[in-house]
Amino acid sequence: MSKELENNTTSEEIDLGQLLKAIGKAFDRLFKFIGSIFKSILSFIIFLLNAFITNFKLIIIVMVISVALGYALEKMKSKVYSSEMFVKPYFDSKYQLVKNIDYFNALIEDKDYEALGKLFNVPKEEAQQIIDFEINIGPESENDKIKQYDEFLSSIDSIRAQEISFDDFIENRNIYSSDFFEIKVESKSKNIFRKLEQGLNSSFENTYSEKKMKKRDSLISIQKQSILASLRSVDSLQKVYIGVLEEESKSQNKSLSLGDGFTIEPPESKTKEFELLNKELKLRDELRVLEEKKVEEDVFFDIVSGFQEVGSTSDDILKRYSIVFPVLAFVILFLIFVTKNTIKFVKNYEY
Repeated sequence: MSKELENNTTSEEIDLGQLLKAIGKAFDRLFKFIGSIFKSILSFIIFLLNAFITNFKLIIIVMVISVALGYALEKMKSKVYSSEMFVKPYFDSKYQLVKNIDYFNALIEDKDYEALGKLFNVPKEEAQQIIDFEINIGPESENDKIKQYDEFLSSIDSIRAQEISFDDFIENRNIYSSDFFEIKVESKSKNIFRKLEQGLNSSFENTYSEKKMKKRDSLISIQKQSILASLRSVDSLQKVYIGVLEEESKSQNKSLSLGDGFTIEPPESKTKEFELLNKELKLRDELRVLEEKKVEEDVFFDIVSGFQEVGSTSDDILKRYSIVFPVLAFVILFLIFVTKNTIKFVKNYEY
């Protein structure tokens, strides 16, 4: 019995030792793997530093030449000016606006400056100074985005609405999702922007928007006539109840008989008069809302902020050649060096 216990104890000790040994080997492989990663990163850094040190003079010469060429090209090219205009379209005129912006750019690309000048009522020579039109969604606050998201959810099925998150909605919006737009114009002339506003204003006019505006006005007119008719009815009823109250004040009785067994008690008359007064106030408030809506949206668009009298110098980083050229030159040198050493490594590689 004691021999069996000793054998079992020895067996357990051997199993435990093998387990600890296996765990030690696993950690050893893990540390070697992590070490190989750091070693590879360090080798790559040394590889780049070696390339930079070995070709230091060549890199400096190429970078200086790139900066000089970029700076010279910047000076040779005409200055580019830009200005922004913020607009709020109504009656879905934003679709025509976006379409017309694309049309303006197509005319510029085709160099049809005569047609472009006629659209904006400017001479052909001034139209030739225009470089580009751009339209983007206007500045938005987080509250504006949340409001759009809520309006979108209310317009779709409730089951489908549960599947669309706020982030998904924001990510999948397009230019037509907004009701507020930024129109940006780039030009070689710094004082042409104000002259372009009139032409851009006509970009909102289209048959569909005109029909939609007339339809809105017709509906407002119908609603207005209905409210006015209701107000006339309320006014007539008020006169009846006032007359009843006047008769009651002259009578010593607490009730006034209207015949056929019907009577009007004074408290009830006052209650009815109060209800009619509330009804009149409600109808007049609805009438006010209709009038305000017609006044606020009586045009196809509103200019929130117009173009500046004088445009500001464009600060597009891609047009700063004194910065772009050196960066491109460095990237090209790096690719050439990597390609050269890769080919050399493959040729000398032994199986």
